[in-house]
Order: sequence, then C-alpha cells, then structure tokens
Amino acid sequence: MYSITLVFGVMFVLFLLYHVMGGSNLAIMRMTGKHATPEQIQDLKKQYGFDKSLFLQLAELFKQCATFDFGRSITTRQKITSMIKRGAVPSFILMAPAFFVTVILAIAISLYCAYRRNSIPDRIVVTLSIAGMSVSIMAYIILGQYLLGYKWKLFPISGYEFGLHGLRYVILPGIIYVMVALGSDVRLFRTFMLNEINQDYVRTARAKGCGTTRLLFKHVLKNAMIPIITQVVIAIPFLIMGSLLLENFFSIPGLGNMSIEALGNWDFPVLKAVTYFGSLLFILGNLVSDILYALVDPRVKLS
Repeated sequence: MYSITLVFGVMFVLFLLYHVMGGSNLAIMRMTGKHATPEQIQDLKKQYGFDKSLFLQLAELFKQCATFDFGRSITTRQKITSMIKRGAVPSFILMAPAFFVTVILAIAISLYCAYRRNSIPDRIVVTLSIAGMSVSIMAYIILGQYLLGYKWKLFPISGYEFGLHGLRYVILPGIIYVMVALGSDVRLFRTFMLNEINQDYVRTARAKGCGTTRLLFKHVLKNAMIPIITQVVIAIPFLIMGSLLLENFFSIPGLGNMSIEALGNWDFPVLKAVTYFGSLLFILGNLVSDILYALVDPRVKLS
C-alpha cells in the first residue's frame, strides 16, 4: 500500500512539473521555434494533448503511467518505450559488473580495515579513500581516455556495439566507476564494521576463543549487513538508469546518455518517462531492501 501511494505521488509531481509549471509550454517553444505561426502551435498542442483541460491531462498521464506508453519522442519521433528498452541494455551491461565489483571490494577492504583499525594499512586505505573521493569524476574520465585509451591503446576511447563485441567498450568506463565509487563505499562500510566490532558480543566471542575468520564473517559482517543492504539496494535502480557522465563521454547509448540528450533538446516526454521509470525502480529497491532485512536479521518481521 505504501509503495502504491508513492507511485501515485510520483505521478502527481510529474504532472505538476510538466503540465502545470510550464513544461508543456517549453516543449512547444522547442518544437516550433521563434517564428511558428499560431496554427502550427495549436496543431502541436493538439498532437501532444496540451490543449486539453488540466483534469484530462492528469487522466492522460495516469493512463500513460499505467500502460507504460508515453507516446513518441519530440526529437527522434521514436516510441519512448522502445527507446527505454534499447537504452537499458547498455546501461545495465556497463553498470552491473562495475557496481558489484565495487561492493565486494568495499566490503572486503572495510572489514580488513575495521579489524586492523589504526594500523598502517588502515590509515593508508583511509587516506587513499579520502583522496579518491576528492577527485572529480571528470578527472578520471579525461585521464583514463588519454592514458588507457589514446596513449596506451588498451581500450577504445568511446563508442559502443551491441552484442559481445560491445563488452570492450564498457571496460574502461567500468574501471573508472570502480575508482570513483570505491573510496566513499570503503569509508562508509568501514564505519558500519567499526560500529559492530566494538560491541560487547564481539569481545565475548573473542574471550570464548572464536577464530578470526568466524568472528569477522559470522558475527561482524552479518550484523553490519542491515546498513550495507540499505546503501546497496537503494543504489541498484541506478544500474538500469546508467551513469550520466560516463555514458555521455564514452558515447554509450544507454539511458543516462539518452536523458542528457533529452534534457538538451527539451524532449519532455522522454524526460517524463525516464523520471517515472527511475522512480519505480527506486520504490522497488526499497521493497527489496525490506525483504532482505528479514533474511539477514531474524528480529525483523515482514507484516
């Protein structure tokens, strides 16, 4: 019920943004240009339903969201649903492996750092994490394209091919994503591990002779999984949505690149559809996280 309420809330906010607060007028201005005749403007308003009353426009938006049919793009004239299906594949191929590699590395490194707190390796990792967080993603993109793509010829600088041949185009942006995201994840996950490793039950387990591996993985990691799941699952919807800058600079035809092009062209039907799908994925991620809480912690009950 809570998720359904959120979906209706998203629909209403979309309606306010694109139909009441001027989005439709901007779209008409973009399509017609400065020298359009009143007849041309009226025809376009009729074509996209902007001439109807606000109530009928709201009903049309609810129908579009319910049927997942948002019409055609203003700039490309293609069906928006087909564009989203086609763009979701490159976005997922790029983001999914990079995301899961980042999560696994962050958990392993943060667990080690929490166990060796204030040691030289721990301080080095924390320093590198802060340094990595302080560098803009633009610097990673430019440096990666110049050194690994142009200078050393290890990866293509940009482009994409559908099928297995397209995998070589996502390796470099995937590496950049791991470098950008790893620092913040390590610092955050390390905090979660430290909160658990200083608990009384850990000292009790050590006093009873519990081995290091069993202590870290069965007790510390398991009890730290609740906040980690929250962080990970909320980020999962963005795997489908893709990375805006990475896709744009590497010319990957994913949803992120499509969103930037739609924003630059004032293609509001596409932006409306992408916003709605992103909201649905975010709500679904929250629902999945609630289910995983119950699997990780027996004290959490689903009702």
